[in-house]
Amino acid sequence: MSLADYLAKKYLTADTEKKAKKRKRKDKEGGLKIADDDIAGWSNSKDEDDDAPTIAGMTLGLKKSKKKSRPEDAPAWTTVGVAAPTNAQQLAADAEKTAADAIIASAAADRAKAAQDEDEAPEMVDTEGVLKMESGANAGLQTAAQVAAAMKKKQDEEKRKAAQAAKEMGAAATETIYRDASGRIINVAMKRAEARRKAEEEERIKREKEKAARGDVQNAEAARRKEQLQDAKHMTIARYADDVELNEELKESDRWNDPAAGFVSKKKAGRSITGKPLYKGSFMPNRYGIRPGHRWDGVDRGNGFEAEWFKARNRKANVERMEYAWQMDE
Repeated sequence: MSLADYLAKKYLTADTEKKAKKRKRKDKEGGLKIADDDIAGWSNSKDEDDDAPTIAGMTLGLKKSKKKSRPEDAPAWTTVGVAAPTNAQQLAADAEKTAADAIIASAAADRAKAAQDEDEAPEMVDTEGVLKMESGANAGLQTAAQVAAAMKKKQDEEKRKAAQAAKEMGAAATETIYRDASGRIINVAMKRAEARRKAEEEERIKREKEKAARGDVQNAEAARRKEQLQDAKHMTIARYADDVELNEELKESDRWNDPAAGFVSKKKAGRSITGKPLYKGSFMPNRYGIRPGHRWDGVDRGNGFEAEWFKARNRKANVERMEYAWQMDE
């Protein structure tokens, strides 16, 4: 006895069970579902798939409502299309689309790389019916001398083009570009100017230190010599007896054997070259011939070096004079 006959005999629900199984199988397959026209009553199915939006354009299927009783004049409702996808289905579809886009992009990149490799490959150029390689040599069987001659011709042509391009661009094409550790371009002209300014500043500081180490008299003498050199630019070669500057210079000079030196009054008597007053009393001589200032109290606070220096010079001069006299006597 079959299962259907047994259920019909015992429970009289074989048809209902068949319809339920049939509906469940139809739902799994999916597709367009149309209810039978001969089903009575409204469809009161509580399944979420029945109430969800539907999408048309899929397969057709028959769906029967659970309740067979409906008014005779009420129309039967039909479901067109398939149920809208749930969130899980939407995520799966998005993942598939993303994977497909990645595959398409990878294929496009592979095609671009292949095209680039093909462009960088040695090129065969047809020149006057002769195939040439990128190195300049002819394609095909040939001797070593022919290959060397073709390559040399190609190199000479490239050198000529490079020289012509450099000539057109000027010196900027051959100028070396220097960069620092970070890759930025170093302006060589600016760096040289900075180094030159730094050297000039160091030289100026050195001159100021040397000037500060000298005395006022030495600085005044240096300024006077500099002024004389500036005046010498406009001075004539021949100087005559009526030259005013020459006469003034001769008058101001001191001579140890001048008999009238005591009768000559000088405008700057008692003053130094710098214009400061000098000490009018007696003082120990020094090797520089500098008189003390007017504020000196007359006390020698030195260590006696100047006196020893004069004694040594006098002793050396006496020895030289005595040696000369002894040689004359012999």
